[in-house]
Amino acid sequence: MPQFSKAYNIEGQMIIRDNETGKTALSLMEDPNFKSAMGGLYNFVGEMDADLDMAYDWIVEQVEGCNSFVHDIWAWDCFYEVYGKVALEHIM
Repeated sequence: MPQFSKAYNIEGQMIIRDNETGKTALSLMEDPNFKSAMGGLYNFVGEMDADLDMAYDWIVEQVEGCNSFVHDIWAWDCFYEVYGKVALEHIM
């Protein structure tokens, strides 16, 4: 079983649950700065010809107090899906 899993809190917000400790945290998907950064990812990748690592680092820089989001399954899945689509467009 993976250490982290997707869940919703009682208010319907996206959270991540640590399956080992049972602790939960609000997903970055609920953070307006993360949403804004994800909205700018297309242009950033296109203008900078950014690879996956560069795009990831740029997202982290845009979100105050964030030093990683790999553990946040909601945010990681969103990032990876968007980056994949943008990268494919720039390759073709």
